[in-house]
Amino acid sequence: MKDLIAAEGNLSPALKASIEVLLLLISILVSRLGLNSKNSSKPPSTDPNRIKKSRKTGERKPGGQPGHKGKTLQKVEDPDEIKIIPVDRNTLPQGQ
Repeated sequence: MKDLIAAEGNLSPALKASIEVLLLLISILVSRLGLNSKNSSKPPSTDPNRIKKSRKTGERKPGGQPGHKGKTLQKVEDPDEIKIIPVDRNTLPQGQ
């Protein structure tokens, strides 16, 4: 294609230069079409039309597993110590 442009005698130099730039841009874009995460440094999430694998649900139920010793504190009716924290309501944002 470049040979045909160079052989054409009645084209202005500006038109020849712009055609060469357009051909360069087209060749760059065509070379990028074949890129994916396997043949470039792109992450797999940017692959076009990628097939997303569905995650298999686990065999265990959510929450504590059988035999696991819990560490949650239980409420008591008569605590040993009560700490009162004063709150300045003027510094709180307006609302309820």
